[in-house]
Amino acid sequence: MNTITSTNFNFPEQKSVYHGKVREVYNINDEALVMIATDRLSAFDVVMPKGIPYKGQILNQIATKMMAATQDIVPNWLTATPDPNVAVGHLCEPFKVEMVIRGYMSGHAAREYKAGKRILCGVAMPEGMKENDQFPTPILTPATKAEMGDHDEDISREDILKRGIVSEADYVVLEDYTRKLFQRGTEIAASRGLILVDTKYEFGKTKDGQIVLIDEIHTPDSSRYFYTEGYEERQAKGEAQKQLSKEFVRQWLIANNFQGLEGQTVPVMSDEYIETVSARYIELYENITGETFVKGDVSDIQKRIETNVLEYLKK
Repeated sequence: MNTITSTNFNFPEQKSVYHGKVREVYNINDEALVMIATDRLSAFDVVMPKGIPYKGQILNQIATKMMAATQDIVPNWLTATPDPNVAVGHLCEPFKVEMVIRGYMSGHAAREYKAGKRILCGVAMPEGMKENDQFPTPILTPATKAEMGDHDEDISREDILKRGIVSEADYVVLEDYTRKLFQRGTEIAASRGLILVDTKYEFGKTKDGQIVLIDEIHTPDSSRYFYTEGYEERQAKGEAQKQLSKEFVRQWLIANNFQGLEGQTVPVMSDEYIETVSARYIELYENITGETFVKGDVSDIQKRIETNVLEYLKK
């Protein structure tokens, strides 16, 4: 199956290109950004060797739908989506911090809790919690890029301000926007029979100094979802929750002795397994949006994207 795992476009008035773990961002004349969601799969901060069919389209389309559904409460960077894999928006200076918010003790928080930690990013976690229990109120556990390498580092509000990563005035806005987005995301998820467990938001500043939401929002790569139905019963029995997130890939990697640690080798993903991952992503899309997924034309994805972006830029 055809996938897009890298791009090397040269658009008119292109100033630079940034290759992230999953997205590639083209700077057009220091005014607009063309963001292409590839089919690359990243887990434990490592990009897997093979792409996942339709993953980029799925992430891009969920993110753009969620931006439309939250733009009344938080301004965002988006101006157009000329292709299933492409979002175009305002050039922004990103804040060097990811705003992670957790409604439930899952994933990284649960692993830290099991290791005996009761403070995460300067925030206290109550005693006596079980994995996947709901926090009394959602907690903010920001992350920043490590000085060395690509790994994200937990960081407290106090350290963010002390190190001057974000000014206090801006950070107050980021916190407020994060809580508002999480509340809206929780409501949207509930309407689909889902629980928004945790998620992360990224923000940037436009040229005129406005703080806006950037990157992805409420996608299975940036968020964890549970099914509402059966949640209480599973918690009562101490069973694992049925998840809608990338966690199933992480669990497969852990079962195959990979957690991104030094000396570990990425296990081989067979074509059959990759097809099941693609099918799971389509399931995620349909559950999260409540809409049937319409597959884009993948006969020549590079050409399709280039044609659509060039057509848009001409306008």
